[in-house]
Amino acid sequence: MRVRVRFLCVVALLFGGPLAAQDLTTSPRPQPRPASVALPPVAAPVTGPEAAASPIRPRPRPAVAMTTALPPQPVELAAALPVLRPMPRPAGLGQTQTASAPQSDVPAPRAREERQGGGLFGGLFGRRKSEERPEPADGFVCGDRDIQGEELAPISSRVKGCGIEEPVRVTSVDGIRLTTPATINCQTARALKTWVNDAMRPAFGRNEVVELRIAASYICRPRNNLRGAKVSEHGRGNAVDISGFIMEDGREWSIAGDYNRTIRRAHKAACGIFGTTLGPGSDGYHEDHLHFDVANLDRPYCR
Repeated sequence: MRVRVRFLCVVALLFGGPLAAQDLTTSPRPQPRPASVALPPVAAPVTGPEAAASPIRPRPRPAVAMTTALPPQPVELAAALPVLRPMPRPAGLGQTQTASAPQSDVPAPRAREERQGGGLFGGLFGRRKSEERPEPADGFVCGDRDIQGEELAPISSRVKGCGIEEPVRVTSVDGIRLTTPATINCQTARALKTWVNDAMRPAFGRNEVVELRIAASYICRPRNNLRGAKVSEHGRGNAVDISGFIMEDGREWSIAGDYNRTIRRAHKAACGIFGTTLGPGSDGYHEDHLHFDVANLDRPYCR
């Protein structure tokens, strides 16, 4: 026991001396708390009945501001990192496109409406047929897209009674081509279209006519080419002469050689649509063509 006490005394003398002699002013001390840190107020203790019901919770962590900024990243490291960029916008995206395919010069076909022929023989010889035909181009005249052609300058003449104030050169009527463009006025052009739909087509039935052979249109001359006679309606743009019909299968019926029942029906049905209708057997001057004009519509003359 005495030996242990002596040993402890020796140890205390060896190690305790320097520590006891150390200057207290140079001894390590804790760093002071930063002034920017504000301690939250201490809530008053809860007493009474509420103390039993309120659970014990830890105090909230004080909001200590970060005063030490992160060191800047090396420039070499930032340059090495890949940069994600959006893909480039496709060309033309968002632009309104007016057409999905290039326009063709050939007009698109349109379905002709099923028609029932009118006129005198419309109910008996009319036809109902759905077929495809070219859509009229923009070169229409007389305010009717079914009358194709071009407008001409006014036609004047030294001969009294000849001339057309507003002439047109018609190349087709409701899909029916004219072998020779007809120079007429719009009144005659509209009457020709009415005759094609309400008289000619019902009369021909299944014999589809694709072309009319034109014998004459505007020409300044006397009636029947007789000297001293009145000016013909051809000289005023009121008349058109038809000498034949060309069918879809290539056949052609002429007035001179094929004045058959079908053509006679078409000729007779023109009465009233035109003011004057003349043909074979009328006066000897129209044996090879049908003459149609819009004069005297109030008192039609049909032979």
